[in-house]
Amino acid sequence: MDTSVVSERELRIALLGLPNCGKTALFNRLTGSRQKVANYPGVTVERKEGSFTTRAGRRVRVLDLPGTYSLKPTTLDEAIARDVALGRLADVPRPELIVLVADATHLTLSLRLVLDAKRLGIPLVLALNMSDLARRRGFALDRESLACQLQIPVVETVAVEGRGAAALIDQLDRSAALLTHPSEPVAWAEPTAEDVRVAHAEAQRILVVSGYREPLRSRAQAAADSLLMHPIYGMLILGALLFFVFQAVFSWAEAPMGWIDAGLAALGNGVGRLLPDGALSSLLRDGIIAGVGSVLIFLPQILLLFLFILALEDSGYLPRAAYLLDRVMGSVGLSGRAFIPLLSSFACAIPGIMATRTIPNLRDRIATIMIAPLMTCSARLPVYTLLIGAFVPPRQIGVFNLRGMVLFALYFAGIASALVVGWVMKHLLAQRGHHPLMLELPDYQWPNLRNLLMGLYERAMIFLRRVGGIILAMTILLWFLSSYPAPPAGATGVPIEYSIAGSIGRALEHVFAPIGFNWQISIALVPGMAAREVAVGALGTVYALSAADENLTGALAPMLAASWSLATALSLLAWYVFAPQCLSTLAVVKRETNSWRYPLIMAAYLFALAYAAAFVTYRLALAFG
Repeated sequence: MDTSVVSERELRIALLGLPNCGKTALFNRLTGSRQKVANYPGVTVERKEGSFTTRAGRRVRVLDLPGTYSLKPTTLDEAIARDVALGRLADVPRPELIVLVADATHLTLSLRLVLDAKRLGIPLVLALNMSDLARRRGFALDRESLACQLQIPVVETVAVEGRGAAALIDQLDRSAALLTHPSEPVAWAEPTAEDVRVAHAEAQRILVVSGYREPLRSRAQAAADSLLMHPIYGMLILGALLFFVFQAVFSWAEAPMGWIDAGLAALGNGVGRLLPDGALSSLLRDGIIAGVGSVLIFLPQILLLFLFILALEDSGYLPRAAYLLDRVMGSVGLSGRAFIPLLSSFACAIPGIMATRTIPNLRDRIATIMIAPLMTCSARLPVYTLLIGAFVPPRQIGVFNLRGMVLFALYFAGIASALVVGWVMKHLLAQRGHHPLMLELPDYQWPNLRNLLMGLYERAMIFLRRVGGIILAMTILLWFLSSYPAPPAGATGVPIEYSIAGSIGRALEHVFAPIGFNWQISIALVPGMAAREVAVGALGTVYALSAADENLTGALAPMLAASWSLATALSLLAWYVFAPQCLSTLAVVKRETNSWRYPLIMAAYLFALAYAAAFVTYRLALAFG
């Protein structure tokens, strides 16, 4: 074949564009079922390739490149998109033409990518996708003027409906007819920070000259962003918003928690009246109802917390909080892309750790994995609220609830400790530089009621499955260990002191006595390794079986208030800010890193921090109490 002339039958093109611009929808529209999917050699990045034939009979082979914000890559996906465009991959022919797909409602970043792509020396066609949505929202743009400014063809498309696809194909035919020689690889230099600033300014100039006008709603959103994403005012608003959330978690959940508590008390009393004293009655009342009920009572608070998180996410605020906090995270050496995994860790560290797969740099990823358990996951909430409810009075300080203020302080302590540990790891891992976070900011909108209800339902089911699964199993096991063997004849103490669990607790008490933990807490920490909230159920079972007075077998919080000092409660709160207390998390770390080194290091440093924090807290509380 004569390589000096492009084949009349086949044209190699690539689709390039930002994530979520409709590029893949356009690829599917052009190629139909004539697609094949594989991975690029040596990596797990997906390679999608297809073909179609134009009305002029020209065969076109299409490669759907991974979404990218820039040709200065910060992820493996972006590096592959750049390398394909430059012809650096031996098994992937360099495209002869690039179709750059842009979201017509978010043009500035796309135009910056167009200006980057023009430096490749490959003919370009710009497809303005979602052009119908842009018109409906009131965006204005002179397409002919834009094409003149960019000096490339511009075609409007609506990929999801197929509109504009025929016009794009005809334009590809016209552009292909102008190709006489394959383009030679260019001497490529990655854009510098100054290049990016210049390109951004040029993109803004082109939009102005092209008559680009955003609707009033977009201008209002820009004004809101200037306040909500301000480095000072934005942080104050975010802090106030979080403070309000934790106030609401305590104040608004008080009534439904009371209903659940009353229902569990009535159930326990009913079991006591129906069954004679014995093993079965003790299992149901002191084991299952006291243990599982001690955790179940916190369901309203967990659902309230997730109601706010889901509403903030659905409204479009959370991505803006990501940009806002990215500056803080970068200052301690964390990748900007660490925000989303760490945010996920507030629900549970396990999905947060799995989400670190999007972080391209191995050191950044390891650092994020190692601090993810410091985020205050929902499993800590039952422990926190139990102790706060028992030891912090329901006092109002002005318009604020003291208990909500303490809960906010505990969440803040987790975040602050993560930043400190990240700063230490920055120096230990010798990390260099900071990869800024790039996200397409969604429009502000009212949260969708259906999405909120579905999200809350899913969270409730996850919680109830844990209550009915691992927590129930561990509670029954702990009841057995706390009930057998029976106390010897003439024993004067409560029966649990002579049981297997009592012996374990007495042995562990020597380890934990310096931080103020009694033998009951020491017992609860053991099953609590399965999941943090199991410790609350374990405390419920242990104290129900420890109560010499039958009147104390009701709510757990009054039992703790009567049995513990304030110093012990504060010490246990400090312990739970740091302690991993979750074997599932350590197992996921092993799976994600393919090494036992990191989960062992994680467990060691978190337990060391927990013990040190609890020791200091206990001693200070004794000194000033």
